[in-house]
Amino acid sequence: MNIGDVTDTQFDGILESEGPVLVDFWAEWCVPCHMVSPIVEEIGEERDDIKVATLDIDENPQTTRTYGVMSIPSILLFRDGKEVARVVGAKSKSAILEGLGLS
Repeated sequence: MNIGDVTDTQFDGILESEGPVLVDFWAEWCVPCHMVSPIVEEIGEERDDIKVATLDIDENPQTTRTYGVMSIPSILLFRDGKEVARVVGAKSKSAILEGLGLS
């Protein structure tokens, strides 16, 4: 299920939702992010058991700092409000799912 863009103020709220939450940390100027973005959307459309959100690092520096995101794209998977997996860089759909333990 795609949640769409979230902000610093909304972030803690989405982590409180039931089930796993996948968050794509990205920026408008990031070319690899634009390569990964359709894959993340596809995962959200295909997987009803995962909530998918995106967070623009330039507009939301607080959350970006809190989770130590230094390189983008970074895709983080949260369960019960805690980060359980992270994939950094432009990867294939299968590599993303495998890296997050969702394959």
